[in-house]
Amino acid sequence: QVQLVESGGGSVQAGGSLKLSCAASGYVFSSCRMAWYRQAPGKEREWVSVIASDEVTTYYAESVKGRFTISRDNAKDTLYLQMNSLIVEDTAVYLCAACRGPRDYNYWGQGTQVTVSS
Repeated sequence: QVQLVESGGGSVQAGGSLKLSCAASGYVFSSCRMAWYRQAPGKEREWVSVIASDEVTTYYAESVKGRFTISRDNAKDTLYLQMNSLIVEDTAVYLCAACRGPRDYNYWGQGTQVTVSS
């Protein structure tokens, strides 16, 4: 049974930082592309960042480029998202996703809330 469990969310003032984690189990973590998405109230889910199984190849949404850093530790089966210079618009539930299929990611976590106040 595949499980993705996010942690590290919380409330922070604008300009602050948070580091999210996503602990994976139930599949071969190192074999899958992984991603972070976010969903703000009343908005559609938004892709944030993706990292390939090689731990090196990464891509970012323009809205977070230069502020967020995605990483993974295949030895620990954990995905990370370091978020710096947070702005109010970053407020959302952040979800990790694993193993890209033909249409969407096959596995999703429950999400962790990030709230940025001005």
